[in-house]
Amino acid sequence: MTSSHVRRAVGAGLTALAAGLAGVLATPPAVAAVRVTPGDFTGYAFDARCAPTQQQMDAWLTSSPFWGAGIYIGGSMQGCSEADQQHLDATWVRRQTDRGWRLLPIWVGKQAPCYDPASTGTTTGTDPGSSTPPDTIDADPADGYAAAAKQGRAEARLAVAAAQALGVATASTVWYDLEAFDVSQTDCRRPALSFLSGWTTQVRKLGFRSGVYSSVSSGIHALDNADNLSPGSYVMPDQVWYAWDNGRADVAIDAKWVRTASWSGARVHQYDLDVPAAYGGVELQIDRSFMSVGRGSVAPKPPSTCGVSIDFADYRTLKQGSTGGQVKALQCLLEQQRRYDGRVDGRFDRDVARAVRSFQSSRGLPVTGKVNARTWTVLLARGSSPVLKRGSASNDVRRLQRTLNVATAADLRVRGVLDAKTSRWVSAYQSAVGLPATGVVESGTWAALHTGRR
Repeated sequence: MTSSHVRRAVGAGLTALAAGLAGVLATPPAVAAVRVTPGDFTGYAFDARCAPTQQQMDAWLTSSPFWGAGIYIGGSMQGCSEADQQHLDATWVRRQTDRGWRLLPIWVGKQAPCYDPASTGTTTGTDPGSSTPPDTIDADPADGYAAAAKQGRAEARLAVAAAQALGVATASTVWYDLEAFDVSQTDCRRPALSFLSGWTTQVRKLGFRSGVYSSVSSGIHALDNADNLSPGSYVMPDQVWYAWDNGRADVAIDAKWVRTASWSGARVHQYDLDVPAAYGGVELQIDRSFMSVGRGSVAPKPPSTCGVSIDFADYRTLKQGSTGGQVKALQCLLEQQRRYDGRVDGRFDRDVARAVRSFQSSRGLPVTGKVNARTWTVLLARGSSPVLKRGSASNDVRRLQRTLNVATAADLRVRGVLDAKTSRWVSAYQSAVGLPATGVVESGTWAALHTGRR
């Protein structure tokens, strides 16, 4: 989504693009993916311009910090040929969402009238090496830049049709990529704002949410400034994705360009642009982003655990004769493993000791009848082995946090959201047991926890 990405589109052949769009529009919408995307989420995202292959996505799923993935789905300036992403179809989209990816579909169409791909934002120019000028927004001021607004609505119809053909769920955000331009030029800024207003109006009308990507100091600044100085003159997008290459993975914003309260809970910050990144043996050229949208990552309500708490910052060694809340937690966990059917009363008696020995024997642990750190680790980790990383929010994350509290000195709050602290302790645990310290919980990490390695 940098200028170098967009400029590859110029001269790629608008005839071929039109044919491709005709194919998209002629294709009946696929069955929508279950998840609205990006939904409620706080965590990392990347975009690599064209959609990565399935092999690349799978390699990054289990080794990269990203859950969000921006993909170009069309537009006259998007720069991905059919050959570049012939794999991008409804099946590809469903596979990614089924695996937990939060997709950000991007439409790269007409640019601001003064957009210059050679030197961002002065006068409309021609891309180096191409005889085709950029596709730009109509700057006719008649009727309050009505022509530009009409173009925005037309682009929205094309973009939503493309998203629907790919199976993107209704109510998902569809993003318009408006590259940097000179906002000081009134006859460039106003048609761009009218265009984006038309885009947002039509995207919403078609049942999706409107997102706008641009530089924090140009397109996003122009939107916020217009909303501040002339509220209601333009329809504002639901979410913004701002390029601000400051190297900080957060959603803070410079009040010099955008008011602090604007789009709170609806921001994606592209903080590192056009860099190589390698995960799982696969290297891609990407832009890195950090996002916080909707309610952020929110865990579901925890399941019932025998009416007792099983969440502790530290788990002490228990043996016959021990009493208290942690014994109740032990009894409940053993009951869930069908090793104990007695009362959950907080007393470690002979029946509890017998259940502990049965569990230890079944898991290949030393059969002592005592619950030490290793037995706690295996007992707390029991369950499936889903991929978890920064931004994951689930009861599996709660299970992970409990287990790390006994397997390490993490002292995590068990709330079901894999935050920065949890990610650091995942890396610390992985390093301690000889695994790559990725911060991503995958099958190898779960296997180590399931066997009580510390």
